[in-house]
Amino acid sequence: MSIQPYSTTVTVTADRDWLASRHGTDSTETITLDLTTLTKNVHYVEPSAAQLHGFVRSGVPVGRITASGLYGAYDPAAEDGREVLAGLVYAEAPFTPGATKVPAALFWHGTVTTAKIPGGIDPAKIAPSPAGAQIRFLGAVSA
Repeated sequence: MSIQPYSTTVTVTADRDWLASRHGTDSTETITLDLTTLTKNVHYVEPSAAQLHGFVRSGVPVGRITASGLYGAYDPAAEDGREVLAGLVYAEAPFTPGATKVPAALFWHGTVTTAKIPGGIDPAKIAPSPAGAQIRFLGAVSA
């Protein structure tokens, strides 16, 4: 019997067209996402036969879930901590089939282009919070 080493490499190219400047990109924070709070095909792409790893899209707005300390999809109507915008997922975050927790980088201050945020966001609904993100939204749609 012969043992043959096998290795593979997965490359994910970041799509950060939502990023309006490089300010803040040098000070992201490490977070863990709760995949169950995100929406398939809006916030993330599932693994498939053609693509063995799924990934959470870059630019997804997230909030910190108070009970677990994990991060989930930002929702101004939530009452679990996600109503406070913590920031945006900085780079695509790959995950394997069956994963429910995904490590990611949090972009928490800087300037972004509102229309390019995956799933959309209405800056007028973001409640100011000292614990929240410090992000300036460009091209915001007025209500």
